Amino acid sequence: MATRHQTISFLSDYGTADEFVGVVKSVIRAIAPHAAVIDISHEVPAHDVRAGGLTLARAAQYLAPGVVLAVVDPGVGTDRRPVAIEVGDGESVLIGPDNGLLAPAVAMVGGATRAVELAEAAYRLPAPGPTFDGRDVFAPAAAHLCAGVALDDLGPEIDTAGLRPGIMALSRPEGDGIAAEVLWVDRFGNAQLNVDPDDLAAYGERVELRAGAGPVRSARRARTFADIGPGEVGLIVDSYGLATIVLDQRSAADELGIGAGDAVTLLPADDDMGDPTPTTVSTPVRLGQRGGPT
Repeated sequence: MATRHQTISFLSDYGTADEFVGVVKSVIRAIAPHAAVIDISHEVPAHDVRAGGLTLARAAQYLAPGVVLAVVDPGVGTDRRPVAIEVGDGESVLIGPDNGLLAPAVAMVGGATRAVELAEAAYRLPAPGPTFDGRDVFAPAAAHLCAGVALDDLGPEIDTAGLRPGIMALSRPEGDGIAAEVLWVDRFGNAQLNVDPDDLAAYGERVELRAGAGPVRSARRARTFADIGPGEVGLIVDSYGLATIVLDQRSAADELGIGAGDAVTLLPADDDMGDPTPTTVSTPVRLGQRGGPT
């Protein structure tokens, strides 16, 4: 017997100014009235698959078991596949476009065990046009899974190895330092880097950083925001286990003029240089250590 999921965790780039989120939730309610819908975020920048994938990956290990519905879909109406990806041997299913959006979260929770293409017309809504698959394809599939429909009934099984991967920039050695990238800027202006704090072990307390073509700034490695003095730039380990540029109660992103996708170079400060070359700097991004918000 198919699992009757109780929860749908919903992420999109729809925003809340238009009716899109409400319509999707109403479609779910009509098919699976028992299912609780949890809003992960609907403020992913429009069409930004990379940002959506990172947001979903950061949340993945904390989400309730069930169905994850994720829609950031600039290729809607094209030949990109709508898919449902099972993880944890059926504990959860991720639904969305096969455009790399789901891939980081799938990897975060241990990889796919099965996947199907959402091709069965019986589990779709009639579509006046091909531009709202969140309403017509993804929401009905998520709701029908919660109502007890088997994954195999939604469409033909597909090879999980053929699913489109996500794109995740890795830090790399550059001279005596690390060439990094800003993965995410949160609403407080903290700038998360794709840098494992272990890669900074040889740097000492002070780190020099250059954001883009800007001037070199000195940053102090600290444990909390409150450890950072007035006017200081801090470098802390955030709640996802990555090095993050912060200011205390101010926006580091505004102060340094940086945003998601921008290059940042980290260098050992002259007075902290012992062995200035980090031992490992090209490591997979690790997005999960349990803790509170950044």
